Amino acid sequence: MKKLDELAIIKIFQKGLGKKKFEDVEVFNFEKIQIVVKTDTLVESTDIPPKMKLVDAARKSIIACVSDFAAKGVKPKYGIISVNLPNTISRSKINEIVSGFKKASKEYGISILGGDTNEGKEMVFNVCLFGITDRIVTRGGSKKGDLIFVTGPFGYTSVGLNMLLGKKRCTEKIVQKSIRAVINPKPKLGFGLKNKKYFSSAMDSSDGLSTTLNEMANQSKNKFVIKNIPVLKELEVFAESQKLNLDNLIFNGGEEYEFIFTIAPKYRKIITKNANVLKTPILEIGYVTSGNGVVIKKDKHYVKLKDLGWRHFR
Repeated sequence: MKKLDELAIIKIFQKGLGKKKFEDVEVFNFEKIQIVVKTDTLVESTDIPPKMKLVDAARKSIIACVSDFAAKGVKPKYGIISVNLPNTISRSKINEIVSGFKKASKEYGISILGGDTNEGKEMVFNVCLFGITDRIVTRGGSKKGDLIFVTGPFGYTSVGLNMLLGKKRCTEKIVQKSIRAVINPKPKLGFGLKNKKYFSSAMDSSDGLSTTLNEMANQSKNKFVIKNIPVLKELEVFAESQKLNLDNLIFNGGEEYEFIFTIAPKYRKIITKNANVLKTPILEIGYVTSGNGVVIKKDKHYVKLKDLGWRHFR
C-alpha cells in the first residue's frame, strides 16, 4: 500500500468534511463581520531542533501563524494557545515557554485569551489566532502578465537547520546569520498590511519556495516563470565552498516565514517605494504567463521546478 503523505491526508479530511480548496487561513462570516482564523502546531520532536531555546520555540509557534496573516494582509488580534507538557517539566522551563508566548504577542500586538493545558510524552504547542478583514488575498488570484515578488532572500534557514541538527559544521559568520534566521524569524506583517490592496495573490513560504510557487501556479491555473533566483552572493559563495546544493537550499529548505506575492506591473513603483519605507527587502523574481507549473530560466533554457519542499509523512 502506498504511504500517505501530508497532502494526501489533508485531501482525505477535506473530502470527508466537504471542503475543497487549500488556503493559508480560514475565513467565515459572523453576522456582518468576516473573521479570519489560523491554527498551527509545533511539536518538540519534529519542530524544535537541538540547541533551540524554549523561549524561541514558543515564540516561533505564534510566529508561524503570524506569517500566514502577513501573506493575507490581515492583522491578527487575538489568540488561544493549547500546550501539551511532560509531567517532569520544571517551573523554569514553563517560565521560558510563557516568556516566548509573551514576546511574540507583544511584538505583533496580539491578546492571548486563554487555552488548554494537557499532559503527554513531549511538548506540543497549538496556536490559534483570530483577526477580522474585508477580504483576504488568495493563493490563486494571479493573472497573466503579473510580476512575482518575494519578501526576502532564501536559503539561510536551510544552512541554519543543518548546523543546528549537526549535519554540517562551520564557524563562518554567515552560519550565525543562518541560525538566527531559524531561531528568530520575522514575518513581514507590516508590509502585507500596507500593500494588500495591490496583491493579486500571496502565500506564506514556510514549507519551501518550490512548494509555494507550485501551489500558487496550480491554483491560478497559470505558469510561473522564475528569472531571478532570490539569493544573496554571500550564500552562493558559502554554498560553493561547503559543496552544498544551492538550488536545494533556496527552493526546498522551508522555515523562511517570508511570503510570495504577485502584482500587476502598474503597481511595481508603489510596491518598491513602500518596501523602502518599511525597510522590507523585496525581490522581483519572475512573471506569470499562460500554461501550468513553474519553470526557472537558466541561460537560454527553462528547467521545471518540482515541488520538493517540506511535507510531513514524506
